[in-house]
Amino acid sequence: MQTIRMDMTAGVDPEEIRQAGEVLRRGGLVAFPTETVYGLGGNAFDPEASRRIYAAKGRPSDNPLIVHIARMEDLPRAAREVPEAALRLAEAFWPGPLTMILPRGDEVPKETTGGLDTVAIRMPDHPVALALIEAGGGFVAAPSANTSGRPSPTRADHVWEDLQGRIDVLIDGGEVPIGLESTIVDLTEETPVILRPGYISQAMLGEVLGTVSYDRGLTSEDPSVHPRAPGMKYRHYAPKAPLTIVEGSPEEVVRCISRLADEEARSGGCAGIIAGDDTAGQYGSGLVRSIGSRTQEITIAHHLYAILREFDDLGVSVIYSEAFDTPQLGRAIMNRLLKAAGHQVLQA
Repeated sequence: MQTIRMDMTAGVDPEEIRQAGEVLRRGGLVAFPTETVYGLGGNAFDPEASRRIYAAKGRPSDNPLIVHIARMEDLPRAAREVPEAALRLAEAFWPGPLTMILPRGDEVPKETTGGLDTVAIRMPDHPVALALIEAGGGFVAAPSANTSGRPSPTRADHVWEDLQGRIDVLIDGGEVPIGLESTIVDLTEETPVILRPGYISQAMLGEVLGTVSYDRGLTSEDPSVHPRAPGMKYRHYAPKAPLTIVEGSPEEVVRCISRLADEEARSGGCAGIIAGDDTAGQYGSGLVRSIGSRTQEITIAHHLYAILREFDDLGVSVIYSEAFDTPQLGRAIMNRLLKAAGHQVLQA
């Protein structure tokens, strides 16, 4: 298959969006930018399109896809029931990086929901994504546009690297603004439950709904306890080299990682080091990449996946990362790091 690449870094091209929408209507696959990461889209109401998404990614078919919509009036077609809590969250955060779990509508096939009677739905906050969804019929199932298990794509080149020749169209909308997948909240339980942390924090959800809890699979240190959300059931975000997170005081962490990087160099390897702006200059060996500022935590989220992919390209033998327990996004950032590291954590 030849993948067509469309350049919309300067904005939505109406004719090319129409063409991409026709691809979706015919059952084809289109990768596109959102505010979180690039998504791999197919017609959410077409079982065969969902099967093609799973095949292109190498994704297990029991891992649910997220249905993307562009208009509030389309929500009742995707969800059998739309509770008041969903309407309040949509008013507060849509379009935006929030996915809601609701009872599955009759038109959504179980191939799209991973066999579940619930469906994940969101309205992305990106002009290219919204235009494509409209052009494609209004309901686009889309996980992240990467080979399953690899770091999620935040640039079109990441998608091209993973999926060229496996999908019909890639729309290049430039680098995404956030860089972490959407927050997922389950509204089918008596108390809303966060299944995947993201830019929309527990505190932000709580301001709208009151009490909101976390899924046990997110807080358990046992990697065999799986969260129940799309994109979180299996090992994810993983670079090729083994990744270890080092926790402790900033001074202890720098000393520990420096020692480990020196040992790796003496054995003939090369360590990749993920550090904050405040500590990156304190390392003497290894390939050091500053991920961003702890006082501007969106920069950490924005660069995480790109750095993991860069270390793949550089061929490092091992990766060590500082921990980033920042106030708003820290839980989401550390969730992704822990998944990428297979929960390998070292106390400095």
